[in-house]
This record gives sequence, structure tokens and C-alpha cells, in this order.
Amino acid sequence: MSLFSDRDFEKAGARIVYSPEEVYRRADLVLKVGAPIPEEAEWPREGSIVMGFPHLAASRREVLQALLLNRVTAIAYETVEQDDGTLPVLMPLSQVAGRMASQIAARLLQNDHGGKGILVGGMPGVPPAEVVIIGAGTVGAAAAEAFLAIGASVYVLDKDLARPQRLEWHCRTGRRPVMMVSHEFNVRKVVKFADVLVGAGLVPGARTPVVVTREVVQSMRQRSVILDIAIDQGGCVETSRPTTHTGPTFVEEVVIHYCVPNLTSVAARPATHAFNSAAWPLMSEIARSGLDGALAKLPAPRRGVATHDGQVVNRALAAHLHTAEAQQ
Repeated sequence: MSLFSDRDFEKAGARIVYSPEEVYRRADLVLKVGAPIPEEAEWPREGSIVMGFPHLAASRREVLQALLLNRVTAIAYETVEQDDGTLPVLMPLSQVAGRMASQIAARLLQNDHGGKGILVGGMPGVPPAEVVIIGAGTVGAAAAEAFLAIGASVYVLDKDLARPQRLEWHCRTGRRPVMMVSHEFNVRKVVKFADVLVGAGLVPGARTPVVVTREVVQSMRQRSVILDIAIDQGGCVETSRPTTHTGPTFVEEVVIHYCVPNLTSVAARPATHAFNSAAWPLMSEIARSGLDGALAKLPAPRRGVATHDGQVVNRALAAHLHTAEAQQ
């Protein structure tokens, strides 16, 4: 909870209603954060606009079908993309998630949480934890800096070598991670000795590819920790499955897995401010100029439109759905 009261919203001009369904039935434009549940996807008025993080490539298929049936324009913040490839709305939340990774891992490595009793930063005479991060995007870079800041030994892998090179150049901690190309041999090599594995891969609009197989997980040390932050888009570890903040972990192959979608919701205050700062220009322009007017003025949101007028219009999502159907 971000701890903004109903009164705070009323002061800003909002009208408080009695149920989520009423919001959808009355609104032309719905602003949300998390992915809609199947029931919720049935509520929007035909032709309305829903903005949020739906992660449609990884969501239940009936959610997408309901949006298409109601001819809802779904704008996915995670695919709002600038011409230079940056994701302006997703970025601040990815930074929050990456910075949270170190504190979550530190807790899960404690004996009282089932871990090996390792101090992430080590101490004189005792080596620090070995942390492996798959993906050198915004989440991976923020996680690397956070782990380095508390003294961990950090390895970062990415298929695009330019990304870890940029991370090394911009690292503000004074300490640098080990940079590696994310091919199968390197993944197998480093995961074997990892105390913490952070999954931070991302393909905007599509399902995150599985980079760490069950066989590789089996090679990990017992009671090591996996944080699959890519779970919103399906996860990049084969043994991952979505969990919740009330039951955030499970043990698979004698390895602790933490796979909570919408991870940043427990750091709701900074996440809310960071998200609003990034998303407000888009929200306000659509409210003021309508969808067509906003897309004419702002190029980035065009790539964020997932469904419109009963059709899937995001190319990555459409390609993913076509591949998934061909495999069935």
C-alpha cells in the first residue's frame, strides 16, 4: 500500500465509488498498475482505454480474449518505448525492483529463512556471497550496483555485450562486476557456484525466454536463492512459478525460489512516486487529447498499444501468440 487515503484522492479531484467494477463501467480511461484478473478483464466498457502493466504474453489467455471481445484499447506501460529503445514508464519500477533484490536475497540467505546463513557482504577472513545476474538491463544494472554496494561478488551476463560494458563504465560503487556473455556455457559455469541467482531478462511485449533450465538449477548449491524478477513476463528460470507477497518462496531442486510478480508493491511509496512521474505525461495527454491525438504528439506510446478495436496490434505480442499457437 502506498498509504494515500481516499481523502487525498478526493482533494485531488477524484470521486470515490463503491467497487472496482463500477470504476470500469463508468470510465472511458482506466489507470491501473497490476495485470487484470480474468473477471476484471470482463468489466471495461466497449471501446474504453485501459492502461497498466498487463504482461499479456504471460497472462491467462482469457484476459486477452476478453479485452479483444470488448474492443478495449489496452496500453501496456512495459512496452511504451522511445526511439532509442528505452522504456520510460517501466524504467523507474525496474530500478526499484533491482535495488530491492539485494535486501530480499540477504534475508533469504539467513538461516531463519531457510538459507545457508551467508552474510552477503562477507567480512574480514570470510568471503562474500557469489551473486549471478542474468540480464544487464535496468533491473540487472540496479541489482548489480545494490549487491556491489553491500560487498557481494557479482557476475553479470547478457547476450548484448554492449550492455554490461555500459554497466561497468557507469558503475558508481567504485567496485565492478565481472562481465560475461550470456551463452549456455557461461550460464552453466557461473550458476554452479552462485549463492544468489537473479533473473532479470526482458523482451518487451513477448514472453521472457528460459535461460536457466531445470538441469542447471539442479547443479546449484543446496539452499541457494533464485530471485526471478522476470516472472511478470513468464520468468527466465524453468523451475520458476508465480508466488505472492504472503507466500513469496518455494523450494524446488533444494533451491529457494522467490518469484513475486509486481515485486515493487511492497515498496509502494517510492514506487508510486517514481511511476507517476514517468507515466503522467502520457496519462494526461490521452485524457486531454484522446488516444489518436496523444499518439500523434507522443511517439513512444504507439509501441505501448497492445490491443485496439478487437485486434492485437503490438508486433512482439502478436509474434509470441502466433508462436504459442503453432506449438499447441
